[in-house]
Amino acid sequence: MNPLLAAHPHTSNNRAELEASRLCGCCSCLEIFPTEEIVAWTGLDMSNFNNPESASAETALCPRCGSEALIGDRAGFSLNPDFLSRMNQAWFQRTIIRKPAPKKQP
Repeated sequence: MNPLLAAHPHTSNNRAELEASRLCGCCSCLEIFPTEEIVAWTGLDMSNFNNPESASAETALCPRCGSEALIGDRAGFSLNPDFLSRMNQAWFQRTIIRKPAPKKQP
């Protein structure tokens, strides 16, 4: 599997994984920092947007840029500027290479 596709699920509902990590990186602002700097969590999505009490608070917010795009070192991916930049390009710039559609048979 494409590592960018495999890493993406680790950027949401990631509280337990981030709390077990020493470092994390933001796929939006590309900063790498200790997980102790995380001070805010969210869980709202469009299905429960009007009910803040339903927030699960399981997705970390970046303390540098406020994005919901953090990944911890416990996710199993190299937290380095190149990897975070590729994640940014794939998910924020929407340039991820997707599996080609099957060719139509004549």
